[in-house]
Amino acid sequence: MSERKNGVTYAEAGVDIDAGNALVERIKPAAKRTARPGTMSGLGGFGALFDLKAAGYTDPILVAATDGVGTKLRIAIDTGNLSTIGQDLVAMCVNDLVCQGAEPLFFLDYFATGKLDVDRGAAIVEGIAKGCELAGCALIGGETAEMPGMYEGEDFDLAGFAVGAMERGSDLPSRVTEGDVLLGLPSAGVHSNGYSLVRRLVERAGLGWSDRAPWSADGLSVADSLLTPTVIYVPDALRAIRAGGVHALAHITGGGLTENLPRVLPDGLGADIDLNTFPVPPEFLWIAESAGIADAEMLRTFNCGIGMVLVVAADRWEALAEASGLAVRKIGTVTAGQGVRYSGRFGGHAA
Repeated sequence: MSERKNGVTYAEAGVDIDAGNALVERIKPAAKRTARPGTMSGLGGFGALFDLKAAGYTDPILVAATDGVGTKLRIAIDTGNLSTIGQDLVAMCVNDLVCQGAEPLFFLDYFATGKLDVDRGAAIVEGIAKGCELAGCALIGGETAEMPGMYEGEDFDLAGFAVGAMERGSDLPSRVTEGDVLLGLPSAGVHSNGYSLVRRLVERAGLGWSDRAPWSADGLSVADSLLTPTVIYVPDALRAIRAGGVHALAHITGGGLTENLPRVLPDGLGADIDLNTFPVPPEFLWIAESAGIADAEMLRTFNCGIGMVLVVAADRWEALAEASGLAVRKIGTVTAGQGVRYSGRFGGHAA
């Protein structure tokens, strides 16, 4: 075969195949730790296999979800703290799946960057694997795309894809009725929504990412506080579902309680929520004060301290909370009418 002169290689164009292969080898142990019943293949194939029968299902319905992390990535990129952003990615997908009544089974990720750094890529995927372990689902595949000219410097993007299953006829929401009790599971802060506004407020306040967060009683930096990963509610939610009496679940993401709770309520039913029943984390109070945002707008933009709501039969909620061991708060009830109505004071709660 004749040798061509003055040719340009793929590596010279900015794509390093060897680095991609090295990353796959590096993350194989992390993926292996997430194996669960039903997992059939490791990383490296053209596709990934999963055995629903081995996972214990008789007549399964599959449920799929996809999501990203939004501009929270900007903080991770700017600070180089990549250890938790993968958990956020998993959480945003699997928390949606469980709201349908599904158990998350497996996860795939898409990681795109301008120049692949194996150490940085491995840190991101390690976080994804940790999220999968917390959710009880297997990391069975993914895609690493090195795209010079599309992403500058150390910029990257992430997307996640989760598939879950449930037995036929067990899907949620189901049988939501007037008088059902609303149980709230606490968030760990801002989670993964609203960061375009948060970043603007941090900049306007003249804060650096390494500065002490003015809202943190623990002395955390701004970055460490805002990079606190999204809670993965799957184990708690599945325990509650299996305890019986759960009629619906709502993952409280962008849109807050105001927009997300009505998504699981039938026409003609709304919700009354008592703001005095749960604490609003200090970062949200800082956001509200710094931006001059009205309480109603905060409640339709951020989770404000409640990351997941369970809609439970009125005669079952106390027994369910005890049986499942959930650290829940009764925050309201399902009522006649449309939309979410609030009483009490934003940021003022009963101990």
